[in-house]
Amino acid sequence: MTTTTATSRTAPVTTDTLLDFRNVAMQFPNGTVALSGIDLTVKRGEFVTVVGPSGCGKSTLLRIASGLENASEGTAALGTKRIGYVFQDATLLPWRTVQANVELLAELNKQPRKSRAAKAKEAIELVGLSGFEDNLPKQLSGGMRMRTSLARSLTLDPELFLFDEPFGALDEITRERLGDELLRIFTEQRFAGLFITHSVAEAVYLSTRVVVMSGRPGHIVDEFEVPFDYPRDPDIRFTPEFAALSGKVSHALREGHS
Repeated sequence: MTTTTATSRTAPVTTDTLLDFRNVAMQFPNGTVALSGIDLTVKRGEFVTVVGPSGCGKSTLLRIASGLENASEGTAALGTKRIGYVFQDATLLPWRTVQANVELLAELNKQPRKSRAAKAKEAIELVGLSGFEDNLPKQLSGGMRMRTSLARSLTLDPELFLFDEPFGALDEITRERLGDELLRIFTEQRFAGLFITHSVAEAVYLSTRVVVMSGRPGHIVDEFEVPFDYPRDPDIRFTPEFAALSGKVSHALREGHS
């Protein structure tokens, strides 16, 4: 694999396309090839979830999308500079309150104190943490810490949201509840979302489209449009239609890993 092709960070051709990967590949200095031949677009109002086996390059895909990594080959084009990134860990500053943690990104972007405080309050209310503004991270549950992390990114009014398995470390009930909250926020705001998960059910429940990746080097082996309208009733998880689509995604995942 050659490593001489520059990665483009210019805007895609169409204004509704916020992320556009063309033939993206990633080879690390130690020779490990993480990604190969990735073609993927995310348009305004889409929630695209990527599922794949561990080590297939899903997180690397997000790092390239955010600009934290440069691809070895191909182009990764962005249609916006307003990007939110929610990591696997909440990454909160332990000495700052919920309010102060949520204000952090706006503070680093040098937004005036009054406006960032107002944005933080709005985001805290949106994620259901009103009343916990003065709590420190150690006083919060795992789910509440992830809500704080989500609220922090919401203060930037992102047009493109990147989610790197944000609910992976949570128990199943908390994970489902946060999925419901995220779905509600997406339905209200309709940002573009690129979400990484190992959970097929979570992928189908949240998404407009599910992308299945192979084992390393990761490449796309299948895509599935999700036909369920928003807002989605949580009980849709128990319907035959949901089970059938989840089964198809699971089958593609097994085939891509074999």
